[in-house]
Amino acid sequence: MHNYKASYYLLFCFTCLQLWLAAQHPLAIKDYSTVACGAQQFGLYVPQLKNRRVAVVTNITGVVGSTSIVDTLLSLGVPVKKIFGPEHGFRSDADAAEKVQNSRDAKTGLPIISLYGSNKKPEAGQLADVDVVLYDIQDIGTRFYTYISTLCYVMEACAENGKELVVLDRPNPNGFYIDGPVLKDELKSFLGLHHVPMVYGMTCGEYAKMANGEGWLKNKVKCRLSVIPLKSYDRSASYRLPVKPSPNIPNEQAVLLYPGLGLFEGTIMSLGRGTELPFQVIGHPEYPDTGFSFTPKPTALSKEPKYVNQRCYGRDLRKNSYLICHPHKIDLSLVIDAYQYMKRSDFFDKNFNYHSGNTQLQEQIKQNKPEKEIRKSWQADLDAFKKIRKKYLLYADLK
Repeated sequence: MHNYKASYYLLFCFTCLQLWLAAQHPLAIKDYSTVACGAQQFGLYVPQLKNRRVAVVTNITGVVGSTSIVDTLLSLGVPVKKIFGPEHGFRSDADAAEKVQNSRDAKTGLPIISLYGSNKKPEAGQLADVDVVLYDIQDIGTRFYTYISTLCYVMEACAENGKELVVLDRPNPNGFYIDGPVLKDELKSFLGLHHVPMVYGMTCGEYAKMANGEGWLKNKVKCRLSVIPLKSYDRSASYRLPVKPSPNIPNEQAVLLYPGLGLFEGTIMSLGRGTELPFQVIGHPEYPDTGFSFTPKPTALSKEPKYVNQRCYGRDLRKNSYLICHPHKIDLSLVIDAYQYMKRSDFFDKNFNYHSGNTQLQEQIKQNKPEKEIRKSWQADLDAFKKIRKKYLLYADLK
C-alpha cells in the first residue's frame, strides 16, 4: 500500500525547498500603470492611419485606460472598418476551444471576423477592403496560449496580401524567465508554431520581429511590420493585468501558474474550470484525499467543465503563492507528483505532447526520471533559442 503520509511529508519538504530557492530571487510585481503600452503612444501610429482603411485584431484586453482600442481609435477619427477576434472572441466571453462565429459589434456596428471559427487566418477577401492591420492583445508569454499563433497567422495573411501590420506592444507578465522544452517540428499546431520553449521571455512585438526575421512564416514570407514599443518596461518584473486575459485566467496568481499548469491540459486532471479558482487548483475524483476538494459546475465561461458535478480531490496551489515568491522556472513537480499519485495508464492524452512541444517529456515522467535530468535534456535547444531571441529584443534583457 502506498504510504501517503510519507509522500506528503516529502512533498512538504520539497515545497519548502522550492520556496527557499525562489526567495533567493524575489519577483517584483508591478502595477500596469507603471508601463506605457504601445496603444498609448498615439503620436507614433495614429497620424499614419487617418487616411487608411484599418482593421483591428483585438479582444477585451486591448484597452487604453478602461476604453477599448477600437472605441479609442474611432474617437480619434481613425477609419476602423472591421475587427478580427481571437480565441474567446472580441468580448472574450467564449469558452476555451469553443468556436466563435462572425458577428457584429453591438456598440460600434462594426463587423467582427472570428479567427477562431471557420478560419484561424484572415482570408484574402477579409483583407480586401483594408490597408493596414493593428494587433493589440494582452498575451501571457506561453507558447501554447493561442494569441501568439493568431498574431503569426495575421502576419502571414498581411504578407501574402500586401497589407501592413502594426503591433501595439504590451508587457509580458511571464517575461522574467525562459524555460521548458523547445517545440519540435512534428508537434507544430495552433498550440505552437515555432521552435520556441514553453516560456520564451519576449513581448508580442519582439516575438513578431523574430518570426519575421527568422523566416518562420509560411513559405518564408516577410510581413511589412511595425512595432509600437512600450515605455518603462521592466522585463525582470511581472505586471498586474487590468483585464483578465481570457475567461479562465482570472487573476495574477493564475497568470503566473499558467505556464506550468498548462501541461495538465493534456492529462486527466481538472484545472478548476467550473469553479471560482480556475488555473489555481488541480484535482481528480480519484486523487488521494488531501483535505482539499472542489466540485466543477457548469458556468457561462465553462459550459461543460471536466468532471462536472463530481467532487475532485487535489491541491490548492494558492497556498504556495507565486505572488510572494516565484521559482523563475516551470514547476515540473506538479505534473510529476500528480502522475505518481494517480499511477494510471490513461493519465496523459495526445494533447500533452502538443503542450510540452516534444514526445520526450511524457516518457521521462513515466520513467520516473529526476527533474534535474529532464531539464538537462532541454538545455542545448534552450541555449540555441536564446541566441536567436537576443537579436530581436526591444528592451533590456534579463541579467
